[in-house]
Amino acid sequence: MSDYKKLLERARKNIPKSVLSKERFEIPKVKGHIEANKTIISNFKEIYTVFRREPKHLLKYLQRELAAPGYIQENRLIFGRKISSELINQKVIKYAEEFVLCPECKKPDTILKKEQHVLIIKCMACGAKHPIKSKI
Repeated sequence: MSDYKKLLERARKNIPKSVLSKERFEIPKVKGHIEANKTIISNFKEIYTVFRREPKHLLKYLQRELAAPGYIQENRLIFGRKISSELINQKVIKYAEEFVLCPECKKPDTILKKEQHVLIIKCMACGAKHPIKSKI
């Protein structure tokens, strides 16, 4: 029996820290570059896939928040002016807090629904429903 306990302890020590972490949802950092007067976000598809939101919804939000024209080309997002990645990351985090994470349990298992002309965030994990205050 003591051999089993030793093996179990050794196995627990070899488990990576990321597996032990309780948080399974990570907001991806923006990857991109500036080309002339344009900012190109190369991992835009990864971001909206992790959020499980429509790319046009996220695009519209970022355009409004950054006051920049933009469009989606293949899997990239292209803004019509130079924008720092730090500022874009701040806006992506703000988007996640408003439109992805449940206000009650803070889990990302949510969907957006329109009920009587009001956009509602409904959590599939805890069942909470909350109206979204900001308009896009």
